[in-house]
Amino acid sequence: MNRCEQCIVRQFTALNALTKDELMRMAVCRTSENIKKGQILFEEGEHPKGVYCIKSGICKLTKLSANGREQIVKLVTRGDLLGQRSILSGEKVNLTAIAVSDMEICLLPKEDILRSLANNREFSSEVMKEVCHDLKNANNSTVNMAQKTVKQRLADTLLYLYKTFGTDKHGFLSAQLTREELAGMVGTATESLIRMLSGLMKEGYLKTGGKKILLINIPGLEKISDGQENVSS
Repeated sequence: MNRCEQCIVRQFTALNALTKDELMRMAVCRTSENIKKGQILFEEGEHPKGVYCIKSGICKLTKLSANGREQIVKLVTRGDLLGQRSILSGEKVNLTAIAVSDMEICLLPKEDILRSLANNREFSSEVMKEVCHDLKNANNSTVNMAQKTVKQRLADTLLYLYKTFGTDKHGFLSAQLTREELAGMVGTATESLIRMLSGLMKEGYLKTGGKKILLINIPGLEKISDGQENVSS
């Protein structure tokens, strides 16, 4: 099992600002887990046990709307951290984290994270930067949800999946979401999402193979996203 100071994943996160001694202590106290697809890491309203470091796989952060529909707020993957905002604020988590694929994670104890936040100014600064970045993205998402049509939001989501997670060897999006999950990211009903995908397929923007999606006109999707095409919701 790799030690924390040898883990390549930490290079992508605020953990890279930890000292060697702090990393060695983390290595002793951390808990490594294999998470199965569909398994819940934590639920809204819980106090986090610590900070989750994602070593592999994809996880969705969700919130239930007033009508009981699951809204996917964010996807996280290798190199991301989960739970740091709640650790900083001392509040309960306001989202539920569910594995979209099989995952490998490390749980870093709350006490060690708080100790490093108090004693390591660089680490504290890097954690704050990540939290601020998440807040900026959340604000942009709120504006897009209010001002963009469903078709524009779907184009945004498909481009996000393409740019963030890439494609498999056949060109299909690597992040394979169910139609319900995709609808949850776009913020629409599953039936509307399916109709919109069908429309984009007929217009030559994409192809599907089961739940897999192949983007074949990325510049066209970018135009839809930017509102440069006649769009309808």
